[in-house]
Amino acid sequence: MSLAQDFKKFAMRGNVVDMAVGIIIGGAFGTIVKSLVDDVLMPPIGMLIGNVDFANLFLVVKSGDPAGPYATLAAAKEAGAVSMAYGMFINALVSFLIVAFAVFLLIRAMVKLQSKEDAPPAAPTTKDCDYCKTSIPIKAVRCPHCTSELKAA
Repeated sequence: MSLAQDFKKFAMRGNVVDMAVGIIIGGAFGTIVKSLVDDVLMPPIGMLIGNVDFANLFLVVKSGDPAGPYATLAAAKEAGAVSMAYGMFINALVSFLIVAFAVFLLIRAMVKLQSKEDAPPAAPTTKDCDYCKTSIPIKAVRCPHCTSELKAA
């Protein structure tokens, strides 16, 4: 087989296609969670803490030109200051926790579904009469329909 045929065979396998779909959906999910954190969750949390915008929480390590203090992270970056944007890290951490929790719930649901499918079948509670083929309780020694004595199991 040629390299192109081998690659085509590899790329068209079900697992590879499923993985690609998962990556695409995961990327879209990550974007949604980032927006949820940055635009919905963090503003009210920042307001409760005292009108803090987490995106603008930063620590200047080395001032730029002109020297600080800088009102925003963008102003610090524009001046060429070296800064640690710990507010962005907090946003990323909250996003990660939400994604991790969502993945945990998904995996948990899949395990529950899989364990139900993998459960051994329940023991039978009925059997067929050897003579009239009617369904009767498994412990019966005489058929209630044809009154035949049944063989011991």
